[in-house]
Amino acid sequence: MAADKTAYLGRSVQRLEDPPLVTGQARFAADINFPNQLHMRMVRSSYAHGEIVSIDTSEAQAMPGVVAIWTAIDIADIGPVDFRADRAAEALKPYRQPVLAKGRVRYVGDPVAAVFAEDPYLAEDAAEAVVIEIEELPVIVSADDPPGEFAAGHGTEAAVMHHGYGDIDAAFANADTVIELDLRTGRHSGVPMETRGAIGRYDAANDILELHGAAKVPHRNQETLVKMLGRDASRMHLHECHVGGGFGIRGELYPEDILVLLAAMRLGRPVKWIEDRQEHLMCANQGREQHHLARVAVDAEGRILGIDDEFFHDQGAYIRTHGSNVANRTMCTITGPYRVPAFRAVCHFRLTNKTPCATYRAPGRYESTFVRERLIDAIAPELGIDPIEVRKRNLIAAAEMPYTIAFDEPHVSDMVLDSGDYAGLLDKAVAAFGWQALKVELARRRADGELVGAGIGMFIEEGGRGPTDGARIAVDINGEVEVITGGASLGQGFETAMAQICAEALGVDYRRVRVIHGHTDLIPYGIGAHATRATVMTGSAVDVAAKMVREIAIDAAAEMLQTPADGLDINDGTVARRNDPAGPAVTLGEIARRLAPDAAKPGQGDPGLAAEGFFTTTDTVFPYGVHLAVVRIDRGTGAVAVERFMVAYDVGRAVNPMMIEGQLVGGCIQGLGGALYEEFVYDEEGQPMAVTLADYLVPTLREAPDIEVLITEDAPSPLNPLGLKSAGEGGINGVGAAIAGAIGEAIGDPGAVRRLPLTPARVMDLLRRADAGSS
Repeated sequence: MAADKTAYLGRSVQRLEDPPLVTGQARFAADINFPNQLHMRMVRSSYAHGEIVSIDTSEAQAMPGVVAIWTAIDIADIGPVDFRADRAAEALKPYRQPVLAKGRVRYVGDPVAAVFAEDPYLAEDAAEAVVIEIEELPVIVSADDPPGEFAAGHGTEAAVMHHGYGDIDAAFANADTVIELDLRTGRHSGVPMETRGAIGRYDAANDILELHGAAKVPHRNQETLVKMLGRDASRMHLHECHVGGGFGIRGELYPEDILVLLAAMRLGRPVKWIEDRQEHLMCANQGREQHHLARVAVDAEGRILGIDDEFFHDQGAYIRTHGSNVANRTMCTITGPYRVPAFRAVCHFRLTNKTPCATYRAPGRYESTFVRERLIDAIAPELGIDPIEVRKRNLIAAAEMPYTIAFDEPHVSDMVLDSGDYAGLLDKAVAAFGWQALKVELARRRADGELVGAGIGMFIEEGGRGPTDGARIAVDINGEVEVITGGASLGQGFETAMAQICAEALGVDYRRVRVIHGHTDLIPYGIGAHATRATVMTGSAVDVAAKMVREIAIDAAAEMLQTPADGLDINDGTVARRNDPAGPAVTLGEIARRLAPDAAKPGQGDPGLAAEGFFTTTDTVFPYGVHLAVVRIDRGTGAVAVERFMVAYDVGRAVNPMMIEGQLVGGCIQGLGGALYEEFVYDEEGQPMAVTLADYLVPTLREAPDIEVLITEDAPSPLNPLGLKSAGEGGINGVGAAIAGAIGEAIGDPGAVRRLPLTPARVMDLLRRADAGSS
């Protein structure tokens, strides 16, 4: 039997998880129901900031079918929604969000009361009958505004954060040229197809509390819930169902998750809550809004001497589960793939009276890449150097890997770039894109009056952060393989990737591997699926466990076949002699039957053909990429059409290139949304102006170009056995930077773009300025 029949890594095999999704058999949160369940509806503040004077629930409470209405006083024993990471600064804890507003509301949509009724329509009617009297307070709608009062003793500037290294003052003193830019990234979010949902169920007979609809990080959320609710982890079960997109914002703990669990226990019935789209656009985590005052010092050859950045991070009304992680990642990644001898970043971490912010795909990196690449693009015309050449002069070289960025602050972890050939990927990308010929063609088109241009964005990503993950693998007597992990699936192809890794290591058909995940009662640990950890961490654990099972099988087969173990191999689930594949053989199912525990002797003997393996690391892997864009601007309307876009990305080692391409293309389209269309706008009173998809514009197929993808495997990571890096966020990271550069070239002013998104109105303003400057 040919060895390549069980070589699954690097192959674009068909996804295992798709049949229920494409045949209507999937079960999303809205599809989960239990007998006798109640439905929850939230009563939310219509004011951005104010003191709660009174809450009158009498009319709503009297309505038929209404079982209970809670306000903060009814759950006074429950603390605010806690941070997911224990390392979050103690000073930030006063800014956590209460489950129901206590005394004050701080954004439009702040939960004030929860209604529980026999059906969702009764619950909605009753929620509308709750009367809230609020005495308005001054509203802060921008992190640029002077800080105000959050609560007694706490201002709205929750922290001033510092990251840096090297002698930044000397770098600027010795510079031949200093460039300063005022840059802004707009507020937007992931907007998954499926809104949030949560179903709480209490099994009183066994004292088991269940949360259905969990996503992304079930085990970490379990840890938070047991602390908040005072329960033992063994009696707090989280269950993942199918998930219609995550992108960082789904799967975090929100007030509604706590409420359905409390209500299930206290009301003695299952409780279901499904978010509508207006609630989602008003209450789910938003992100990206930052204002940067950035400057770069360069020598006469265009080599960077230092980068200095002071920025204002708009956190919104509360600090949610991520703490200050987004601002931290922004500061850590501003230098990107470039050699920067001196660096300083200062972040003003400020709260405003808007929806709270947290992570959204490539959190902090989308923002920092826009800032850094705008600085790089400004160096080129200032010194008369080609933009590609400026980048090449400053890129960290492959020979310098691993490359350590050591920050001065003791609480900030060093970044050790594990491997990479940044210049090599840049060369491959521009060649594949036909950059030189393209530039000539675009110049000709501009001479004919068209507003067209090309832009580039280079970046590093980070993923695979530990500390540890594990997997359990067992083979049954039919030769079927079961993999149990604490990972999570958000639609990214998790089951298929884990099955491929298992099949490669064990020597079986990947279609005989069943991957089980997202259930905290089946496995007591799990890192979930966040920050592009799943393939690196869970995949590496699956590889370890599968190789352990393989070793057990080989040892057992050696005895059964009377052949030395080193002379055996496994192909297609069958163990045979390497030099005689047609000779005596034994299947994994037969070995499993031989090793099956003796039912008459429980607790004795071998556990069967099974193993539990772990992968532990203190390091992070750093994939990297290049984005290239071509745009055309309508001179009359300011509308931007993206004619071409390429994502070039080095993943270390590709498990399934087809799925990686899907991740990169999907991320790229989301990036185009943030660069051109999507923005949560608020008026001066803090009222959200984009709470429907008619006002919050996401790109459709009409706006999306055919994304060109170049996947490379030039720099496998030395930090895990398979050389894996990560792919989930590489498609979005550099989009804003590349689009900004392309628009700048199109209008004849490379440094003109200072703000995202580039809506038609903003592009028209840029055109007017360009025309005024040339007249």
